[in-house]
Amino acid sequence: MQVTLRKITKTPLDFEIKSNEIAFKGYLEYHAGKLILLKADINGSVDTQCSTCGEDFDLKVKEKIEFFISDGLYDGDNIDIDVVESFNSAVDLDELLISEIELIKSDYHSCESCK
Repeated sequence: MQVTLRKITKTPLDFEIKSNEIAFKGYLEYHAGKLILLKADINGSVDTQCSTCGEDFDLKVKEKIEFFISDGLYDGDNIDIDVVESFNSAVDLDELLISEIELIKSDYHSCESCK
């Protein structure tokens, strides 16, 4: 789902995306300058590998996501949360979901047998 950043205002733009067993639900809202705030929840389960034994298992996911999207190069330095830069004045929410899932999967996780 592509969203044009210039069309996002102070009125939150709600979105919901589902991919396999994951739901990505939240909103985009204009913050200041070139910054758009994204606040969302990721809920569901993903297939991953146990970091100890290497066996595949379903990891239950319940994450809160919050970061800014910059329409172009971000040159500020007084923001406490992450900033994702967009160079085509649009954001692909499907791509953001995939990258967040991969980030979650890259962490160390243990299956029930290894806990």
